[in-house]
Amino acid sequence: MDTATHFAMGFGLAGLAHLDPIVASTPGLMEAVMLGTVIGSQAPDLDGLVRIRGSAAYIRNHRGISHSVPAIFLWTGAIFAFIQLFMPQANWLHLLGWIFFAVCLHVFVDLFNSYGTKGLYPFRDKWIAFNTIFIFDPLIFSAHLLGFMLWASGMHPGKVFLAIYLLIACYYYWRFQVQKRTTELVRQKIGRSGTYTIIPTLSWTHWTFVARTEQIWYVGEVNAGEVIVLDTFKIKSENEIIAAAKESFRVKSFLAFTHHVHVETKERPFGYEVKWIDLRYRSRYQGKSHYMFVAVVYLDYELNILDSFVGWIHRGEEQLNKKLDPDKQLN
Repeated sequence: MDTATHFAMGFGLAGLAHLDPIVASTPGLMEAVMLGTVIGSQAPDLDGLVRIRGSAAYIRNHRGISHSVPAIFLWTGAIFAFIQLFMPQANWLHLLGWIFFAVCLHVFVDLFNSYGTKGLYPFRDKWIAFNTIFIFDPLIFSAHLLGFMLWASGMHPGKVFLAIYLLIACYYYWRFQVQKRTTELVRQKIGRSGTYTIIPTLSWTHWTFVARTEQIWYVGEVNAGEVIVLDTFKIKSENEIIAAAKESFRVKSFLAFTHHVHVETKERPFGYEVKWIDLRYRSRYQGKSHYMFVAVVYLDYELNILDSFVGWIHRGEEQLNKKLDPDKQLN
């Protein structure tokens, strides 16, 4: 989820903690729990600081180890120790439990969008993405805002947020069912066996999809039940040019993150351009469609890597050409 929703959930859990009689009746403990749940709801995303090491490091690490099973316990312990240092609590087990709950909830909800996490690492060293909830969901965020208003009006925060989280749980179930029906619609439209990935958007009635059959990638969208195929790509076999480009550390980071990838090769004056595109992220800029998340490698004719790039391109090929200028490589 987005940062704002994680913050809202941190305060929402603090409201829910009023159902814990020890927390509700112990002076100072509620304040400590609120601090713990708010920090815990954000802590796993501190891995975003790895961005200073470059986009490749960020792609490989964001929502990776920081969202793993061992990390849940490490974040919990670190936050608990920090709070105990400045706000020592005799009923420390209750504080520890609510911090743990907040960290777990952060990792759990991040599993449901298209980016996903390595939430089962080290038991499973793969990204898990359930593709059910968009990264920002207006209903979930609005439900929390409503809860805060009811809390401020004098209603019992524990009962308010218990009702809200039960509602959100039902909402998640409903989204799963809609996603399941949408997958069947796409499968029937394409009519071939393969792997079908249905991806949520901000709209409840609009989904995007990526389907891989034995020979073809299909990319499209579903609008109010109508399936539209937007692009098709023939799956290519790897050759020596692609194999050489895959030696780039940026490409390795890209391919470790996504498996919905189509690769293209193009001869250029300086040698070859090899581009991988993540088919999940199709967009339009100035009337032209393009794929925003890419990895690109420039090679000379001897297959030596000249330069590479991995990251998000929001303004099409023009922006990408500014990232990798072949004239600079020839100088």
